Amino acid sequence: MPKGIQKLIFAIVLMILSILIGSIGFHLIEGYTWIDSFFMAVITISTVGFATIDPLEPMGKIFASLYIILNLVIFAYVISVLTSYLFEGGLRNIFRKFIIDREVNKMKDHVIVCGYGRNGSKACEELQRSRKDFLVIENDEDIINSMPDDGSIHLVVGDATDDETLRLAKIDVAEYIIITLPRDSDNVFITLTARELNPDIHVIARASDPNSEKKLIRAGAHNVILPDVLGGLHMSQLITKPYVIEFLDLLNGVSSQELHLEEIEFEDIKIEFHNKTIGDLDVRAKSGVSIIGVRRGEKGFAFNPGPDTIINMNSILIVLGNKNQIERFSDLYLNNKILK
Repeated sequence: MPKGIQKLIFAIVLMILSILIGSIGFHLIEGYTWIDSFFMAVITISTVGFATIDPLEPMGKIFASLYIILNLVIFAYVISVLTSYLFEGGLRNIFRKFIIDREVNKMKDHVIVCGYGRNGSKACEELQRSRKDFLVIENDEDIINSMPDDGSIHLVVGDATDDETLRLAKIDVAEYIIITLPRDSDNVFITLTARELNPDIHVIARASDPNSEKKLIRAGAHNVILPDVLGGLHMSQLITKPYVIEFLDLLNGVSSQELHLEEIEFEDIKIEFHNKTIGDLDVRAKSGVSIIGVRRGEKGFAFNPGPDTIINMNSILIVLGNKNQIERFSDLYLNNKILK
């Protein structure tokens, strides 16, 4: 539970306890009825200055004095908590969480990202760019406060290693789960749990130690990413293959130049272009993009396919172009799908 909610609940509990203490005290010491005792407790807490029902006895005066001092502290704390919710965004965050929870409950075939650290945040940026539905599981309050506050990210606050948190993230109907927690043991545990809760989910996990790769695969991960290994390889290839890396940086959006690599499934292509050859499509002349690869199910990839290559069922096209070319290709050849 978020710390802000805990503070609000604690403040409400303090107020209720204070009213109970005052009601019981005035009833026992002054002999007031329960209604009158409750009334005295409320006017004392609120400091409105109403007169007492009857003159207080000496013990009643001592009790009332101590009760007033106690409530000055409680009242100041309650006001500070309420102020934070009204003026510092706490109430807005509660409303935002309510809206997000409603949206999460409607999600299906989405991606679950466990952890919004360095790797998780980059994964979310790419998923947003590709317009893929996703949500984030995170329980670090500092990280949560650093996340965009525009409602663009659906957030489930909780521990990703907990079964109930994964269920709240609708793992039973999710298509992918990306696990980016810093501890490999946690990533192995989440992988096992995810595969148990949804045997069909595709698991992509991060590993810090190369020895954890086999463990994650045995646990059910389909892909294991080692950021440190990839980073070191990338740096060395900047020396051995600098222009290849420069080209790959273009595709990954690292460079300021606009160049995009997109995959197009057969179902996304307009029906009039089904079972046509690449030459018949003439995509390069009409849109400017290049088809640099075609995948045909179990047959794998055909790189740099010739003009006589037929685009049929189970074909997936890999196209390359800048933003304008990709959008033109989308308008001409795809079913109401704009790639950006």
